[in-house]
Amino acid sequence: MDSKKLTLSNGAPYFEHQDSQTVGPRGPVLLQDFILQENLAHFVRERIPERIVHAKGSGAYGTFTVTHNISQYTKAKLFSKVGNSCRMFARFSTVGGEKGSADTARDPRGFALKFYTEDGNWDLVGNNTPVFFIKDAKKFPDFIHTQKRVPKTNLKSATMMWDFWSLNPESLHQVLILMSDRGTPHGYRHMHGFGSHTFSMINDQNERVWVKFHFKTKQGVKNFTDEEAVKMAGENPDFAQEDLCNAIENGDFPKWTLYIQVMTEEQAKDFRWNPFDVTKVWFHDDFPLIEVGEMELNEVPVNYFAHVEQSTFSPSNLINGISFSPDKMLQGRLFSYPDAHRYRVGVNSHQLEVNRCPFEVNNYQRDGYMADSSQYQDKPNYHPNSFDDIKADSSYKNFEYELDSAHVASYNRNDNDSDHYTQPGLLYSKAMNAEDRDHLIKNIIGSMKGISGPKKDEIINRQLCHFFRANIELGMKVASQLNVNIDANMMNHSK
Repeated sequence: MDSKKLTLSNGAPYFEHQDSQTVGPRGPVLLQDFILQENLAHFVRERIPERIVHAKGSGAYGTFTVTHNISQYTKAKLFSKVGNSCRMFARFSTVGGEKGSADTARDPRGFALKFYTEDGNWDLVGNNTPVFFIKDAKKFPDFIHTQKRVPKTNLKSATMMWDFWSLNPESLHQVLILMSDRGTPHGYRHMHGFGSHTFSMINDQNERVWVKFHFKTKQGVKNFTDEEAVKMAGENPDFAQEDLCNAIENGDFPKWTLYIQVMTEEQAKDFRWNPFDVTKVWFHDDFPLIEVGEMELNEVPVNYFAHVEQSTFSPSNLINGISFSPDKMLQGRLFSYPDAHRYRVGVNSHQLEVNRCPFEVNNYQRDGYMADSSQYQDKPNYHPNSFDDIKADSSYKNFEYELDSAHVASYNRNDNDSDHYTQPGLLYSKAMNAEDRDHLIKNIIGSMKGISGPKKDEIINRQLCHFFRANIELGMKVASQLNVNIDANMMNHSK
């Protein structure tokens, strides 16, 4: 069968569909990569009006309080001293389901936080897992399509999920988490939250370190088994929403402790894996958790639509002293998230109550749908001008740094970074107990039995090779329960 060329929307063929153009293999993604822009820009406009991902969610207001000093790492005013606090808003969500889907579906959970600080709003937009399925945002639209519905039948498909995962071994770490009981948390109060990506902190000496954010639930981790999650989906598909609202209304305010991991720039150069790869974790033994503060949720929004549905979060909402990293997924999200909100809610969504900075906002942005002129009224809409008193403060200059390479290319994301198996293997053998492993295998079998069609055996065998390479026992147990005969080729792939 003759193959067709992959093309852009104007019909022009292209090759670089999976790897973004970067400055060096670990450098920042370039704005000139119009293929990335077209795919992401089209992707975030595919549905209206609900979110493309994270459509079903719950939200609450609360308070964040600093309990430990980390001012040696960041000049962010929020963290300048112990006892500082700010109001915040949190939104939890499932990822793949529509707005009316069940809260207990097997899915990662969004863990999006907005901190209203005196230096502007800081958004930490993560998940309840420390890793993700892919490491380059160019692959994100394709990945999410596999989690949605088949265009012809409008049905979910285990075949396309496992086809994509089996063709992208970088997904294995997150797949094992998803297929464990952590894929069906007991509501939102009993799960951890993670920034997932590597971020950076810059202190008042203009020194930069790399950081990861961890929010540990003080309610204790609690998960549904697969059977319990399915049963609850039928009995109360809004279980997590009800659980969160009831807890807050009853004065049982849920709390999380914030920790960070810190890696110096020198340590990053010698790290075994790419420290900016979101499919990997930093081991706690090497980079211990450092306690920072406490988050408490204590207020149910008075109107779900106005606050939860219209809330917008973006990793690009950063404050002085906290910044991004060369993580390719994160860099793509810096563009995609605010672009999605401009499309879904509007170019002035930042003026809505839930998204509005409660301190001063001074800029030259005007007009657009639902513009609110109450803050700027008849002030000039251009800069520089002779009439207003807005001045740029040099103390907020961006962190300046040198890049390792000046060579521009779409670098293969897996070159010299193709170990997709060590960390998933340790997750299975070390982090999980016997019951966790039994449930994981049972859930994998239940899902993979849904694979169908002429490519069924090919997809199953390809995925089994990944399981074997992570852990022989895992591969053997999955293969035996799928009634797959193990041949030498599979075993060779496991070495």
